[in-house]
This record gives sequence, C-alpha cells and structure tokens, in this order.
Amino acid sequence: MTVFEVTRGSSPVILAFPHTGTEVPPEIWGRLDDNGKLLADTDWHIHELYAGLLPEATTVRATFHRYVIDANRDPEGVSLYPGQNTTGLVPQTDFDGVAIWRGGEEPDSDDIADRLARFHTPYHGALKAEIERVKAMHGMAVLYDCHSIRSLIPFLFEGALPDFNIGTDLGRTCDDRIEKAAAEITGRAEGYTSVVNGRFKGGWTTRHYGKPDTGVHAIQMELAQVTHLTTEAPPFAYDAGKAERLRHHLKDILTSIEAIALDLKR
Repeated sequence: MTVFEVTRGSSPVILAFPHTGTEVPPEIWGRLDDNGKLLADTDWHIHELYAGLLPEATTVRATFHRYVIDANRDPEGVSLYPGQNTTGLVPQTDFDGVAIWRGGEEPDSDDIADRLARFHTPYHGALKAEIERVKAMHGMAVLYDCHSIRSLIPFLFEGALPDFNIGTDLGRTCDDRIEKAAAEITGRAEGYTSVVNGRFKGGWTTRHYGKPDTGVHAIQMELAQVTHLTTEAPPFAYDAGKAERLRHHLKDILTSIEAIALDLKR
C-alpha cells in the first residue's frame, strides 16, 4: 500500500492530514475486533472538506488508519496530555475507552517498532521534505494540521467540544499573528463556537515542527464533526450543506494565514 500522498504547491502553507486514512493492511485488519473494524475514530472527510480552499497549498496525507499507528503521536510514545485520558502511538482502545483488538492480538513492542518503520517514519519523512522544500522557496513555511473529532466523547473531555479548536501549544508553535487571525475568524463565525488552546493544544506534529525561530510555524485545527457530518455515527456521512457553510470560514482562515506568511518572509 502507498503510505502517504503528496500534492506539491507553491504557497508557503502546507496542509497535513494524519488521520483521514482508512487503509489497514490485511495482517493488521484480522487482529481488530468488531468494534475496531468500525474505524470510528477516523477524521472523516477532512481532506474533502479542505479540497481546493487554498489552490497552491502543498498537501501531505497519510493513507493508513490511526489504529495501525497514530501519525500524530510522539514516536517515543510520550503522552501529549499527561494525566488525561488519551490514546497512544498504537491505540489499545477507541476514543470511548473500548477495546479495538481481539483478545490476545493486542499490538506489542515489536509490532510498534515495525509500524514505526513502515508507516510513521515514511509519513513524517515526506512531511519534513515538503516543509524543507517550501522553506527553501519562501524562507519560511506554515504547517496547518487538519483534524476532526466527535463533539461528544466523555472519555476524553467533559461536555460538548467547541466547533473550532485551535492549537498552538500555548502560542509556542507559530507567530502570534497566525494564531490571532485564526482566532478572530472563528470567533466571529456566526453559529459556531471556538476556543484557542483548550482541550486540544496541538498534537505531536504541531509541537514537533512548529519552531518559529527556525522559520517553521505550525497550527492545528481540530473541528467538531457535527460541523460537517450528517451524524457523528456510522456511516459518518458527509453533509454537503453543512460543509459548504464551514468551508467559507476555513477558506478565510487559510487565505489569511497565507497572507501573513508572505508578509513574514519579507
């Protein structure tokens, strides 16, 4: 299987999609239980949602599912949110804390090492290469990490998640103008709720690559799936009407970030 897909563009903005993939190799698929085979924790349709919003943006998309290995987790297995419920590098449960592997088929340390080599490392190799290419063109790059999640997951957070969840690791991963632009646009988006560095402060991708002093800025956008799905349950169908309303605001965010990036490089 192809581990990642890359579309190169001339913009200083790179869109990353670590969790939209649904491919699972047969030898791993056979170890998932019935709950795991639902692939419920996919970032459903996110690459479709962003398609064409910033025509010259580079895109890097993982094709493998996060149950194979999570491309947005520290390869050393260090928790992103110590002391809080979360899922690991190779998840043992879904976002509800329910097992996803058949009894006795849970991945062990050898499996994790194998999947790091086959999936996680190649994806991040491709992402790093595109960051370096874009930075060589512009003297800087902005990585915008695209995510979505169900709005109600008691195992992970209390209450309903805001519609827009901006993560910059408390402002460490990007120029403050980038964070401010995203926050202002989402804050005035009628009918939507938003937060900056709430429950989701940016995953490993954002924190690892976002080093403004080196010219690489990163920001994560976690969207509540209620904003663009018909229901947050199987079959997780794309709602074109909801999505079109949302795409208007996402386009504004990306266009503003691109303008800031072009200004930063001067």
